[in-house]
Amino acid sequence: MTEVKVNRKAADRVASGHPWIFSSDVVERDHAAPGSVVKVVNHLGKPIGTAHYSSTSQICLRLLSREIQEIDRAFFARRMAEANEYRRLVVRDTDGYRVVHGEGDRLPALVVDRYGDYLVIQTLDQGMDAAKDWIIGALVDLFSPRGIVARNDVAVRAHEQLPLETGVVFGEAPEEVTVHVNGLAFRADLLHGQKTGIFLDQRENYMAAARYAHGKALDCFTSTGGFALHLAAKCETVEAVDSSAAALATAEANRAANGIGNVTFREADVFEILGGYSSARREFSTVVLDPPAFAKNRRNLEAAARGYKDINLRALRLLGRGGILITCSCSHHVSEAMLLEIVAEAALDAGRELRVLERRTQAQDHPILLTVPETHYLKCLMLQVV
Repeated sequence: MTEVKVNRKAADRVASGHPWIFSSDVVERDHAAPGSVVKVVNHLGKPIGTAHYSSTSQICLRLLSREIQEIDRAFFARRMAEANEYRRLVVRDTDGYRVVHGEGDRLPALVVDRYGDYLVIQTLDQGMDAAKDWIIGALVDLFSPRGIVARNDVAVRAHEQLPLETGVVFGEAPEEVTVHVNGLAFRADLLHGQKTGIFLDQRENYMAAARYAHGKALDCFTSTGGFALHLAAKCETVEAVDSSAAALATAEANRAANGIGNVTFREADVFEILGGYSSARREFSTVVLDPPAFAKNRRNLEAAARGYKDINLRALRLLGRGGILITCSCSHHVSEAMLLEIVAEAALDAGRELRVLERRTQAQDHPILLTVPETHYLKCLMLQVV
C-alpha cells in the first residue's frame, strides 16, 4: 500500500474526527495513483488511517478507516450492511430512501438511494469511482435489486477529472419508478430527475409541515410537489410554484396519481411571484420556502444571505397573525444560527413577530456525524406569526 505523509495540521484534523485531508496538508505522496487506496501517516511517520487518494481535488485524502486495512469488496459489503441496519431503525412509511449517505455512513463520496426495487449510486471521487464494481457487487448481494443506475452527472466530479455520465450499470431500469412516501405516490425519473430521482431528504419535514399548515397555502420552489401534496389534506387550497416546466409536469402527474384536487401548479420565478403578491396584498395562512442552495461555496455566502433574506421578507409580508412560515436552506455553508439570524432580520423588516415551532434538519436516513459539520446541510425552520 502506497504511503502518503501529512503534516501535523492534517493529523490533528483526523484526530478531531474529520475524514478529509486537504492537498495543501500533504507532505509526501510517493507517486500515489489517482483513486488508489493509501496508507496515511502523520508528520512523525505514525499510521493514522487508510484513505482514498485524489490526484486533482482540493480534498486529497478521504479517510475510509482509522486503521490500516485492506479495502476490498468485503469492506464495502460490511459498511453497507451496517448502513442498512441503521435504516431499519429509522426509515418508516416509504420505499424511497437513502441507503448510503457518504461521510455520514463512513463511506465518503458515495451516495446510494433506493427507489423500490431499484438503486441509484453516485461515486463522487476518484477512489469511489475506481471501486464502482465492488460497490455494485456488494449492493446486488445485499438488496437483490432489479436494476442499478449510476447518476454520475454531478458537477463535483469535474474537480476529480471524472466524466459526467448517467447510465444503467446493473440489470434494467424503467423510465419512471413510483415510490410511496408517507402514504403518497411519487414518480421518480432515475436517469434524468432531480438529484437521483426525487428529493428524499425532506420526507420527515413534509409530515411535520402538515401538522401546522392550514388555510390557503403557497409552496415556493415546489419541484415535484413534495410539500404541496403533503399540505393538501390540511389546507383549503395549495398554490405551488417552480421555474422548471419538467419538474412541474412530474408534480402534476403526482397530483393526479394521488387524486388530490386542491393543488394548483404554476410555472414562474418565485422571487417575482412573491414580490407581485406582496404588492397586490395577497394573503396566505401557510408559506413554504424550499429553495435550491444559494451558497454553493463560501465565496458567495454574502450574496446567498441576501437572497435568503429577500425571499423570507417577501414571504412574511403575505402572512398575518397565526400564519405559518416553513423556510429551508440546503446550503451547508449556511448554518442554522445564520439562517435564524437572517429570518429574524426579515421578520423585523416585515413587522412580524415570529414564534419558533420546530427547528429541523434532513431526514434520518441522511445521517449527521457530530464531528463532520458538512454532513449537516439541510436546515428547516417552522415558524408562526404571533
